[in-house]
Amino acid sequence: MAPRTIKLNDGHQIPWIGFGTGTALFRKDATQLVVQAIDNGINHLDGAQVYRNEDTLGLAIKESGKPRSELFVTTKLNPGETVNIKGTLEESLRKLQLDHVDLFLVHSPHPANKEGKLQDVWRQMEEVQAAGLATSIGVSNFRVEDLEQILQTAKVVPAVNQIELHPYVWDTARSIVEFGNEHGILTASYGGLTPIVRAPGGPVDPVIASIRERLEKTRGEPVSAGQVLTKWLLQKGAIVITYASLCKVQAIASDLGLTLAYRTTSKVERIKEFLDAENLPDLEEKEILAIDNAGLKRHVRAFMHVVFGETK
Repeated sequence: MAPRTIKLNDGHQIPWIGFGTGTALFRKDATQLVVQAIDNGINHLDGAQVYRNEDTLGLAIKESGKPRSELFVTTKLNPGETVNIKGTLEESLRKLQLDHVDLFLVHSPHPANKEGKLQDVWRQMEEVQAAGLATSIGVSNFRVEDLEQILQTAKVVPAVNQIELHPYVWDTARSIVEFGNEHGILTASYGGLTPIVRAPGGPVDPVIASIRERLEKTRGEPVSAGQVLTKWLLQKGAIVITYASLCKVQAIASDLGLTLAYRTTSKVERIKEFLDAENLPDLEEKEILAIDNAGLKRHVRAFMHVVFGETK
Protein backbone atom coordinates (compact mmCIF):
# COMPACT_ATOMS: atom_id res chain seq x y z
CA MET A 1 0.00 0.00 0.00
CA ALA A 2 1.45 3.37 -1.07
CA PRO A 3 1.94 6.07 1.57
CA ARG A 4 -0.92 8.56 1.80
CA THR A 5 -0.56 11.80 -0.08
CA ILE A 6 -1.15 15.46 0.74
CA LYS A 7 -2.59 17.95 -1.73
CA LEU A 8 -0.36 20.84 -2.77
CA ASN A 9 -1.61 24.36 -3.51
CA ASP A 10 -1.36 23.65 -7.26
CA GLY A 11 -3.66 20.64 -7.01
CA HIS A 12 -0.99 17.95 -7.28
CA GLN A 13 -0.39 15.32 -4.61
CA ILE A 14 2.82 14.62 -2.68
CA PRO A 15 3.49 11.47 -0.60
CA TRP A 16 3.87 12.23 3.11
CA ILE A 17 7.25 10.53 3.40
CA GLY A 18 10.27 10.85 1.13
CA PHE A 19 13.62 9.08 0.96
CA GLY A 20 16.44 11.60 0.64
CA THR A 21 19.81 11.14 -1.01
CA GLY A 22 21.68 13.81 0.96
CA THR A 23 23.56 13.65 4.28
CA ALA A 24 24.73 10.03 4.58
CA LEU A 25 24.61 9.60 0.79
CA PHE A 26 26.18 12.95 -0.12
CA ARG A 27 28.47 12.40 -3.14
CA LYS A 28 27.96 8.65 -2.77
CA ASP A 29 26.30 5.99 -4.87
CA ALA A 30 22.65 6.00 -3.81
CA THR A 31 21.52 3.19 -6.11
CA GLN A 32 21.23 0.29 -3.69
CA LEU A 33 19.49 2.16 -0.88
CA VAL A 34 17.06 3.93 -3.21
CA VAL A 35 16.08 0.66 -4.90
CA GLN A 36 15.59 -0.85 -1.46
CA ALA A 37 13.41 2.05 -0.37
CA ILE A 38 11.27 1.78 -3.52
CA ASP A 39 10.95 -1.98 -3.17
CA ASN A 40 9.64 -1.53 0.37
CA GLY A 41 6.95 1.02 -0.25
CA ILE A 42 8.55 4.46 -0.52
CA ASN A 43 7.68 6.20 -3.79
CA HIS A 44 8.83 9.76 -2.96
CA LEU A 45 12.52 10.30 -3.75
CA ASP A 46 14.28 13.52 -2.74
CA GLY A 47 17.50 14.51 -4.49
CA ALA A 48 19.48 17.68 -5.20
CA GLN A 49 22.08 18.96 -7.61
CA VAL A 50 24.47 19.70 -4.76
CA TYR A 51 24.34 16.08 -3.54
CA ARG A 52 26.31 15.09 -6.66
CA ASN A 53 24.56 11.75 -7.00
CA GLU A 54 21.59 12.43 -9.27
CA ASP A 55 22.99 9.93 -11.77
CA THR A 56 22.76 7.10 -9.23
CA LEU A 57 19.29 8.21 -8.18
CA GLY A 58 18.28 7.98 -11.83
CA LEU A 59 19.88 4.56 -12.13
CA ALA A 60 17.98 3.37 -9.07
CA ILE A 61 14.69 4.57 -10.54
CA LYS A 62 15.43 2.63 -13.72
CA GLU A 63 16.58 -0.51 -11.92
CA SER A 64 13.57 -0.54 -9.59
CA GLY A 65 11.26 -1.19 -12.53
CA LYS A 66 8.66 1.04 -10.90
CA PRO A 67 6.44 2.88 -13.40
CA ARG A 68 7.30 6.59 -13.56
CA SER A 69 3.67 7.44 -12.86
CA GLU A 70 3.96 5.76 -9.45
CA LEU A 71 6.99 7.75 -8.33
CA PHE A 72 7.35 11.30 -7.01
CA VAL A 73 10.81 12.70 -7.76
CA THR A 74 12.25 15.90 -6.31
CA THR A 75 15.50 17.66 -7.06
CA LYS A 76 16.86 21.03 -5.95
CA LEU A 77 18.67 23.91 -7.60
CA ASN A 78 22.35 24.31 -6.80
CA PRO A 79 22.52 27.28 -4.35
CA GLY A 80 25.14 29.03 -6.47
CA GLU A 81 23.09 29.02 -9.69
CA THR A 82 21.17 32.21 -10.49
CA VAL A 83 21.59 32.65 -14.27
CA ASN A 84 20.71 29.47 -16.19
CA ILE A 85 18.21 27.60 -14.06
CA LYS A 86 16.51 25.91 -17.02
CA GLY A 87 19.85 24.63 -18.27
CA THR A 88 20.83 23.20 -14.90
CA LEU A 89 17.51 21.38 -14.57
CA GLU A 90 17.86 19.96 -18.06
CA GLU A 91 21.25 18.59 -16.98
CA SER A 92 19.67 17.10 -13.85
CA LEU A 93 16.97 15.45 -15.96
CA ARG A 94 19.65 13.93 -18.17
CA LYS A 95 21.33 12.42 -15.10
CA LEU A 96 18.01 11.26 -13.67
CA GLN A 97 16.96 9.81 -17.04
CA LEU A 98 13.62 11.61 -16.75
CA ASP A 99 11.73 14.13 -18.86
CA HIS A 100 10.47 16.02 -15.81
CA VAL A 101 10.61 16.08 -12.02
CA ASP A 102 7.53 16.23 -9.85
CA LEU A 103 9.00 18.94 -7.63
CA PHE A 104 11.88 21.36 -8.21
CA LEU A 105 13.07 23.42 -5.25
CA VAL A 106 15.35 26.42 -4.81
CA HIS A 107 17.73 24.69 -2.40
CA SER A 108 18.63 27.84 -0.48
CA PRO A 109 17.84 31.57 -0.65
CA HIS A 110 21.55 32.23 -0.14
CA PRO A 111 23.48 33.73 -1.92
CA ALA A 112 20.74 34.99 -4.27
CA ASN A 113 19.08 36.99 -1.49
CA LYS A 114 22.39 38.68 -0.64
CA GLU A 115 22.86 39.60 -4.31
CA GLY A 116 19.33 40.92 -4.83
CA LYS A 117 18.56 38.11 -7.31
CA LEU A 118 16.00 36.10 -5.38
CA GLN A 119 12.97 37.40 -7.28
CA ASP A 120 14.68 36.72 -10.61
CA VAL A 121 15.54 33.20 -9.47
CA TRP A 122 11.89 32.58 -8.71
CA ARG A 123 10.86 34.03 -12.09
CA GLN A 124 13.10 31.48 -13.77
CA MET A 125 11.59 28.73 -11.61
CA GLU A 126 8.16 29.73 -12.91
CA GLU A 127 9.47 29.52 -16.48
CA VAL A 128 10.82 26.02 -15.81
CA GLN A 129 7.40 24.95 -14.59
CA ALA A 130 5.68 26.52 -17.59
CA ALA A 131 8.04 24.59 -19.87
CA GLY A 132 6.87 21.31 -18.31
CA LEU A 133 10.23 20.39 -16.81
CA ALA A 134 8.84 20.47 -13.25
CA THR A 135 5.25 19.70 -12.29
CA SER A 136 5.45 21.71 -9.06
CA ILE A 137 7.98 24.27 -7.83
CA GLY A 138 8.97 25.35 -4.37
CA VAL A 139 11.78 26.41 -2.09
CA SER A 140 13.98 25.08 0.69
CA ASN A 141 15.52 26.68 3.78
CA PHE A 142 13.55 29.90 3.22
CA ARG A 143 12.84 32.17 6.16
CA VAL A 144 9.72 34.31 6.38
CA GLU A 145 11.57 37.33 4.94
CA ASP A 146 12.74 35.26 1.95
CA LEU A 147 9.22 34.05 1.26
CA GLU A 148 7.86 37.57 1.58
CA GLN A 149 10.41 38.79 -0.94
CA ILE A 150 9.51 36.36 -3.71
CA LEU A 151 5.78 36.66 -3.06
CA GLN A 152 6.00 40.36 -3.93
CA THR A 153 6.47 39.48 -7.61
CA ALA A 154 5.52 35.81 -7.82
CA LYS A 155 2.91 34.62 -10.28
CA VAL A 156 3.08 31.15 -8.73
CA VAL A 157 3.08 30.65 -4.95
CA PRO A 158 5.68 28.06 -3.88
CA ALA A 159 4.06 24.69 -3.31
CA VAL A 160 6.59 23.57 -0.69
CA ASN A 161 9.19 25.00 1.69
CA GLN A 162 11.55 22.27 2.86
CA ILE A 163 13.23 23.22 6.14
CA GLU A 164 15.05 21.65 9.05
CA LEU A 165 12.24 20.87 11.47
CA HIS A 166 12.36 19.16 14.84
CA PRO A 167 11.67 20.22 18.44
CA TYR A 168 15.09 21.85 18.94
CA VAL A 169 14.46 24.40 16.15
CA TRP A 170 10.76 24.87 16.82
CA ASP A 171 11.54 28.25 18.42
CA THR A 172 12.52 29.72 15.03
CA ALA A 173 10.73 27.31 12.67
CA ARG A 174 7.27 27.96 14.09
CA SER A 175 6.89 31.35 12.39
CA ILE A 176 7.98 29.83 9.05
CA VAL A 177 5.49 26.98 9.35
CA GLU A 178 2.69 29.35 10.31
CA PHE A 179 3.51 31.74 7.44
CA GLY A 180 3.43 28.79 5.07
CA ASN A 181 0.06 27.71 6.40
CA GLU A 182 -1.33 31.20 5.84
CA HIS A 183 -0.20 31.20 2.20
CA GLY A 184 -0.86 27.59 1.29
CA ILE A 185 2.84 26.63 1.28
CA LEU A 186 3.31 23.09 2.57
CA THR A 187 6.19 22.56 4.98
CA ALA A 188 8.49 19.65 4.24
CA SER A 189 10.79 18.65 7.07
CA TYR A 190 14.29 17.25 7.16
CA GLY A 191 16.52 16.44 10.12
CA GLY A 192 13.46 15.36 12.09
CA LEU A 193 15.34 12.80 14.17
CA THR A 194 17.97 15.29 15.35
CA PRO A 195 16.90 15.15 19.04
CA ILE A 196 17.72 11.44 19.24
CA VAL A 197 20.51 11.20 16.66
CA ARG A 198 22.51 14.45 16.75
CA ALA A 199 21.55 15.85 20.15
CA PRO A 200 20.72 12.95 22.49
CA GLY A 201 20.38 13.39 26.21
CA GLY A 202 18.39 16.62 25.97
CA PRO A 203 15.09 17.76 27.50
CA VAL A 204 12.99 16.15 24.76
CA ASP A 205 14.16 12.61 25.59
CA PRO A 206 12.06 11.96 28.73
CA VAL A 207 8.99 13.47 27.06
CA ILE A 208 9.39 11.15 24.07
CA ALA A 209 9.88 8.19 26.43
CA SER A 210 6.66 8.98 28.28
CA ILE A 211 4.69 9.31 25.03
CA ARG A 212 6.16 6.06 23.72
CA GLU A 213 4.97 4.27 26.83
CA ARG A 214 1.44 5.65 26.45
CA LEU A 215 1.26 4.81 22.75
CA GLU A 216 2.53 1.27 23.31
CA LYS A 217 -0.23 0.66 25.85
CA THR A 218 -2.82 2.19 23.54
CA ARG A 219 -1.65 0.33 20.45
CA GLY A 220 -0.66 -2.91 22.11
CA GLU A 221 2.71 -3.16 20.37
CA PRO A 222 6.13 -1.49 20.52
CA VAL A 223 6.61 2.11 19.37
CA SER A 224 10.00 3.73 18.68
CA ALA A 225 11.28 7.18 19.57
CA GLY A 226 11.71 7.86 15.85
CA GLN A 227 8.06 7.07 15.24
CA VAL A 228 6.98 9.50 17.96
CA LEU A 229 9.04 12.31 16.42
CA THR A 230 7.70 11.46 12.98
CA LYS A 231 4.14 11.58 14.30
CA TRP A 232 4.89 14.99 15.87
CA LEU A 233 5.98 16.26 12.45
CA LEU A 234 2.89 14.87 10.76
CA GLN A 235 0.61 16.53 13.29
CA LYS A 236 2.42 19.81 12.63
CA GLY A 237 1.16 19.42 9.07
CA ALA A 238 4.59 18.64 7.60
CA ILE A 239 5.73 15.95 5.23
CA VAL A 240 8.83 14.02 6.26
CA ILE A 241 12.08 13.67 4.32
CA THR A 242 14.31 11.05 5.87
CA TYR A 243 17.67 11.75 4.14
CA ALA A 244 18.69 8.11 4.46
CA SER A 245 18.47 8.43 8.25
CA LEU A 246 15.80 5.76 8.26
CA CYS A 247 18.53 3.35 7.19
CA LYS A 248 21.49 4.95 8.97
CA VAL A 249 20.05 6.09 12.29
CA GLN A 250 20.71 2.82 14.11
CA ALA A 251 24.34 2.75 12.96
CA ILE A 252 24.83 6.35 14.04
CA ALA A 253 23.26 5.61 17.40
CA SER A 254 25.50 2.60 17.86
CA ASP A 255 28.57 4.74 17.19
CA LEU A 256 27.37 7.10 19.92
CA GLY A 257 26.78 4.25 22.35
CA LEU A 258 23.02 4.84 22.40
CA THR A 259 20.00 2.60 22.46
CA LEU A 260 17.07 4.20 20.68
CA ALA A 261 14.48 1.56 21.52
CA TYR A 262 14.05 0.51 17.90
CA ARG A 263 12.20 -2.76 17.74
CA THR A 264 13.79 -3.82 14.45
CA THR A 265 17.29 -4.45 13.21
CA SER A 266 17.38 -4.65 9.41
CA LYS A 267 17.25 -1.67 7.05
CA VAL A 268 14.13 -3.06 5.40
CA GLU A 269 12.35 -3.40 8.74
CA ARG A 270 13.27 0.18 9.68
CA ILE A 271 11.82 1.46 6.40
CA LYS A 272 8.59 -0.35 7.21
CA GLU A 273 8.71 1.05 10.75
CA PHE A 274 8.91 4.62 9.50
CA LEU A 275 6.10 4.03 7.02
CA ASP A 276 4.04 2.66 9.90
CA ALA A 277 4.43 5.89 11.89
CA GLU A 278 1.37 7.40 10.21
CA ASN A 279 -0.72 4.55 11.64
CA LEU A 280 0.13 5.38 15.25
CA PRO A 281 -2.67 6.82 17.38
CA ASP A 282 -2.57 10.61 17.29
CA LEU A 283 -0.51 12.39 19.92
CA GLU A 284 -2.70 14.21 22.40
CA GLU A 285 -2.62 18.01 22.35
CA LYS A 286 -0.92 18.07 25.74
CA GLU A 287 1.76 15.68 24.42
CA ILE A 288 2.46 17.87 21.38
CA LEU A 289 2.71 20.89 23.67
CA ALA A 290 5.04 18.99 26.01
CA ILE A 291 7.39 18.23 23.09
CA ASP A 292 7.19 21.86 21.94
CA ASN A 293 8.02 23.20 25.40
CA ALA A 294 10.86 20.73 25.94
CA GLY A 295 12.29 21.70 22.57
CA LEU A 296 12.32 25.36 23.54
CA LYS A 297 14.80 24.56 26.32
CA ARG A 298 17.54 23.73 23.85
CA HIS A 299 18.42 25.09 20.41
CA VAL A 300 20.23 22.74 18.03
CA ARG A 301 20.47 23.47 14.31
CA ALA A 302 22.32 20.81 12.36
CA PHE A 303 22.10 22.42 8.92
CA MET A 304 22.07 25.81 7.11
CA HIS A 305 23.66 27.94 9.82
CA VAL A 306 24.68 30.52 7.20
CA VAL A 307 21.11 31.13 6.06
CA PHE A 308 19.77 31.44 9.59
CA GLY A 309 22.64 33.58 10.86
CA GLU A 310 23.70 31.10 13.52
CA THR A 311 27.02 29.61 14.57
CA LYS A 312 27.59 26.14 15.94
